[in-house]
Amino acid sequence: MQTNEEFRVVIPARFQSSRFPGKPLKKLCGKEMVLHVYEKACQSSATEVLIATDDERIFNVAKDANANVCMTAPDHITGTDRLVEVVKQQNWPADTVVVNVQGDEPLIPVVCIEQVARNLHGSNAVMATLAVPILSPQEYADPNVVKVVFDKNGMAMLFSRASIPHYRDGAYRDCGKSFRHIGIYAYRAGYLAGYSTLPECEIELAEKLEQLRVLYNGDSIHVEVAAEIPGPGVDTPEQLHEVESILKAQAKQAS
Repeated sequence: MQTNEEFRVVIPARFQSSRFPGKPLKKLCGKEMVLHVYEKACQSSATEVLIATDDERIFNVAKDANANVCMTAPDHITGTDRLVEVVKQQNWPADTVVVNVQGDEPLIPVVCIEQVARNLHGSNAVMATLAVPILSPQEYADPNVVKVVFDKNGMAMLFSRASIPHYRDGAYRDCGKSFRHIGIYAYRAGYLAGYSTLPECEIELAEKLEQLRVLYNGDSIHVEVAAEIPGPGVDTPEQLHEVESILKAQAKQAS
């Protein structure tokens, strides 16, 4: 039985990536990226942190670093599908809160990990996630930036790569009134088991956004503005260098 506000963190880490193969094992300041993410998650109050991978190279690096890691099937389409397998492997109770922290987010703030878990504990939603204000017209127009619209109770109404909400009376001009979705999620283990049986839906396939499957099936996702804006993730080799520079600056500031 889950007590108080306990939660577990799972970090999906697959080796193959169309844009950046082997990304989890790329080094930042001499350490593999997935280990940076693992150590950041371990700074939270999570009961357990677990790397879930489909590759022996990632598994061995994690083991050598004394990190908790498990092997999962290589044919999972999404990180959520990989979490479903982890929940079954670990036999976690249905009320266990599971936070999905992306393996390419070494700058994810600890406060955000705890915030999304706390929000799910306090909500009747099946999932919880975070967002930050969009602060430029360029970001608002960028299809690589996922936007989210949510109601007065913090429940998601729509996620889209399109520029939403659309300003009918003119070009985007209200910085901070549109929101960028952050790809961190909290789920209950019992919901994940059911999620795996839901077929992909048309809007999900069109947008390439798996969270739309949840809304399509009539379930709710709680959204809150992040307590701290995360640093950039790593999708390309160029971003790897950018993140390494930030980590070096943080280390220098802390010393």
